[in-house]
Amino acid sequence: MKAFYTILLLVVSNIFMTFAWYGHLKMKQEYSWFGTLPLIGVITFSWIIAFFEYCAQIPANRIGFSGNGGPFSLMQLKVIQEVITLFVFVLFSSVYFKGESLHWNHLAAFICLVAAVYFVFLKP
Repeated sequence: MKAFYTILLLVVSNIFMTFAWYGHLKMKQEYSWFGTLPLIGVITFSWIIAFFEYCAQIPANRIGFSGNGGPFSLMQLKVIQEVITLFVFVLFSSVYFKGESLHWNHLAAFICLVAAVYFVFLKP
């Protein structure tokens, strides 16, 4: 169950992270009040969202890390997190930014990252 909770929390964390990092780009276009915010206001807005990212990311790493009794090594946790980040980003950009499209080279890069997950779980 620790593996399941770790991955679930990483997904939740990445949803907040992706919105904190990229959501302001769309909000500037859609909400006039947001477009008038100075950069420090946009940064503060993103930090508030990022707080919730950390509320999921830190427990995910604590639960999942083998040094704390979890099923994953530090390297495995990082590679899992990166692959989840890409999947969440692809969904986010496809839904939230309708003009963005996925091309063959993006898919090739994702295949390479999934291969990275395979290699990180191989026994040395």
